[in-house]
Amino acid sequence: MSRLQDRVMQQSGSSKPVRYLYGPVATVFAATQTGTWRIHRPVINQAACNRCGKCARFCPLDIITMDRKDRSRDVTVDLTYCKGCGICAAVCPLGCIAMVPEGGEG
Repeated sequence: MSRLQDRVMQQSGSSKPVRYLYGPVATVFAATQTGTWRIHRPVINQAACNRCGKCARFCPLDIITMDRKDRSRDVTVDLTYCKGCGICAAVCPLGCIAMVPEGGEG
């Protein structure tokens, strides 16, 4: 299964690191740029965020980045690969992440 995933990544031309999933539902998530068909996108309230890292830990795509020591740097989500699944918003203990309709305010 790993060889198939490696081949897909080579074909996609992506140099972004990916997490591998093994088993019957295995796929390479980061190989697909989904920004064009996402219905909702995460918007982070930077002022309220305490940089706990829970959203980044649970993101199945590993596309949320933050500097836990430097609060002046924003938490970022790579919207090129974000599927809009809402897991980050669901696990945020402070409710700092809102899922807004694509093209909506945020």
